[in-house]
Amino acid sequence: MQLPRLYALRFNPVEQERRQRVWRVLCRSFFQRYIEPADTVLDIGAGYCEFINQIDCGRRIALDPSADVRRYAGPGVEVVQGVCTSLDALADATVDVVFASNVFEHLPSKQHLLQALAEARRVLRPGGRILILQPNIRYAGGKYWDYFDHHLPLTERSLVEALGLAELTPVEVRPRFLPFTTKSRLPQHPFLVWLYLKLPLAHRLLGQQSWIVAAR
Repeated sequence: MQLPRLYALRFNPVEQERRQRVWRVLCRSFFQRYIEPADTVLDIGAGYCEFINQIDCGRRIALDPSADVRRYAGPGVEVVQGVCTSLDALADATVDVVFASNVFEHLPSKQHLLQALAEARRVLRPGGRILILQPNIRYAGGKYWDYFDHHLPLTERSLVEALGLAELTPVEVRPRFLPFTTKSRLPQHPFLVWLYLKLPLAHRLLGQQSWIVAAR
């Protein structure tokens, strides 16, 4: 699939800049709490590198199948062109945190998902964590299929079962967290995004993506 062209059609330059502002708040006000200063962090399916560019840690690695990831990776970010089902460039037990945002719905089958989780477990150090932000088809409904590259339908429950099969232990499961997409009807101003994060009731009303943390 021509992913760079597809994403260029999906997100124009104005939308990409808006996404950067939203991710800046998400990283500083939420995701950073799961990451220690000395951690090695691997972002699988890094895409525009909105997450990995803005996280403070000891070592940052961006993995993506598209060569375009090199254009977006910030200073100090190591780039690996590859797929999440085969992390051959990384040795066993060398990563503290694996981050996967809007990745697994793009995989063609459940077997590919299990391969990706097995590879994540392999590269994680004992006690390491995988952080998953995942569209939840239970709450997104038909909108889940509005994107041409979505293949695998998942809820937080099916993902928890897959993690168990991969011998990863869920330690935090939020069925509803963020809206389905940055195109959703959520105010995009940084202050309003910050406020949304502080209001769990808003998550239960508007959240169509799950947040799951699992440990090795």
